[in-house]
Amino acid sequence: MLDVKRLQVLCAVARHGSFSAAAGALGYTQPAISRQIATLEAEAGAQLVRRVPQGAVLTDAGRLLVSHGNAVLGRLSEAEAELRAMLGLEGGSLRLSSFASAASTIVPQAIVLFRARHPAVDLSVTMSDPVDSLPRLRAGELDMAMSHDPLWMEDDGIGLEFVHLFDDPMYVALPAGHALSDVPRLRLQDFASEPWMLGTTAACPDSRLFHRACREAGFEPRIALQNDDYSAVLGFVAAGFGVALIPELVTRMIRDDIVIRALDPAPPSRPILVALNAGYRPPAVAAMLAVLDEVAGQWVSARPPLAAEVALGALGSGALR
Repeated sequence: MLDVKRLQVLCAVARHGSFSAAAGALGYTQPAISRQIATLEAEAGAQLVRRVPQGAVLTDAGRLLVSHGNAVLGRLSEAEAELRAMLGLEGGSLRLSSFASAASTIVPQAIVLFRARHPAVDLSVTMSDPVDSLPRLRAGELDMAMSHDPLWMEDDGIGLEFVHLFDDPMYVALPAGHALSDVPRLRLQDFASEPWMLGTTAACPDSRLFHRACREAGFEPRIALQNDDYSAVLGFVAAGFGVALIPELVTRMIRDDIVIRALDPAPPSRPILVALNAGYRPPAVAAMLAVLDEVAGQWVSARPPLAAEVALGALGSGALR
C-alpha cells in the first residue's frame, strides 16, 4: 500500500519542479524530501524522479503516480472538508421518528428550534409508533426515535440507548354532562362499569399501562373501542360512547365537549423517551437531543397544576375539570 504522505511529497515535487521548492512549500528540509521520495520509489519498485540541472523531472511511473495521487489527495481534501462541516453542524442529515401525540405537541417545537440553530442539517421527520420505529432505528434506518414504550428499555441486548425527557401523567376523559364529571374525588374504580376506549395492545404502550392500572384498581375494564388515534378516541368520548384514559400531551388540545379529570390515586404516568443507537452520538443527534431536552423542560414548566379536586382551567374550556 502506497503511503499518502509520500504521494503528497511526490505531487509537490511535480508541481514545483525541484526538491528544494517542494521542501519550501511543504515546510520540510530538502534531505527529508529526498528520503520520502527514495522510500516511495522503494514501495513502488520503480524510479519516479530524475534529478536534472534545472531541478527534477518525473519518469513515466512518476507521472502515473502523480496523476492518481492528485485524485486521491483531492478526494481526501473533500472528505476532510465535509467532515469539518458535519462536525460543525454545517451539513449532514438527521432522521427522526415520532409517535403521534409527541408529533402534535413537543416535536414541532423542537424541529423549529433545531432548524433555526442548524439550518444546514438536512432534517427529515416521520411518524410511527415505537413498535415500528424502534426496529427501524436499530436497523440503521433512523437516527433517533421518540418513544413512550418502557418495555424496550428492559432488554439490554437491543443495542439502543434511551434518554428520559419527562413523565406524562394520565387523566380520564369524560363526555360533558357525565354523571361523574362533578364528583369531587374520582378513583379509577369509579369507572369500573363504564365502557372504555383505548389503543390496540399490539401497537400502543398506553393500553398496557391502562390494563395494569385497572388490575391494580381491582377490575377488568369493558372495552368498547380500540383505536390508536387519540383524536378519534376523543370523538367517541364526546359522543357519549364511553370514557378513556388519555395522556397530558393530549389534554392541552382538548375539545370543548369533553371533561378531563385527574384521578386519586393517579394512574401510572407514561415515560417520554428519546431512543438512540448506543455508543457514538453524531453531532446532529447530540444537538437534537439537547433541543428536545430544552423543549421538554419548557413543556413541563408550563404544565398546569392538577389535583383530583382542581379544575384544568388553564387549559381553556370550562368543561375541563
